[in-house]
Amino acid sequence: MTTQNGDRTVYVKTIAVSDLPREVRDQAEGLEQLYAVHDSEGQQLALVGDRKLAFHLAREHDYAPVMVH
Repeated sequence: MTTQNGDRTVYVKTIAVSDLPREVRDQAEGLEQLYAVHDSEGQQLALVGDRKLAFHLAREHDYAPVMVH
């Protein structure tokens, strides 16, 4: 995960699986929501099935995660 402008903040947001492309829905293994991690420019860096994992992943890469509502 890298950001374009050097900002170490990333944003975690809930994504409804039903809003995703079919190929991603097929891999969601029965989950109703996933968590997307985005940089400050809006680029998606990761898509995971668990909120804690999203935050852990960001911190493991020295980013400061913030939940978006």
